[in-house]
Amino acid sequence: MTGVQTCALPICDFLYSRAFEMMVKPNSMRIMKLLSKATNEIAQGEVMQLLNCQNSAITEKEYYRVIKRKTAVLFQAATQIGAILSKTDEIQESALRDYGLHLGNAFQIIDDILDYESDKKIMGKEVGDDLAEGKNTLPMIYALENTSGKQHELLINSIENADNSQIDLVINILSSVNAFDYTRQKAQESADLAKQSLASLPDSNYKQALSLLCDLSVQRKF
Repeated sequence: MTGVQTCALPICDFLYSRAFEMMVKPNSMRIMKLLSKATNEIAQGEVMQLLNCQNSAITEKEYYRVIKRKTAVLFQAATQIGAILSKTDEIQESALRDYGLHLGNAFQIIDDILDYESDKKIMGKEVGDDLAEGKNTLPMIYALENTSGKQHELLINSIENADNSQIDLVINILSSVNAFDYTRQKAQESADLAKQSLASLPDSNYKQALSLLCDLSVQRKF
């Protein structure tokens, strides 16, 4: 284990330094500022998520604040930088910026479903890993608002104790109150907003590919 950790450190250092090398290559202070801001927001999102761990009282609004920072701003920065590098006009840059934000939200929402619905062979991690870390994501938030009695108590205990030992029962409860259907609906809404953001872009194969990416974000299994 120690050998693996020691080996991983130089790899992380290389990736970090390589990222900085790529950031300065376009020689654009605007892109540097955008990436710096995005990096800062992502770090904020991760801290917010850590502070929210094992908290069964997280609201849907608070959930969206976290995923915007920890995931969506990265997508947003990527699509806006693409617009900057292609020297497009302000309208199209704004459209691509909005597209990335909504796409990132859709991607993360589906990711939070897959933690309950996928399997280790597909995802590369155990089902219920988020629950084992005390992460209260949208399927659980919705279920907590729509259960009572012993079911509600079980969900609260699972989150507050970061306990996934009864993951099968938790999944059954979430399914019984349509938590996964609700969460998919929210992901689809974000994907639809991303598609709508592309309206001002001229028709092209690239625009079509961006639109298809919205579909992929909500249909993916991994």
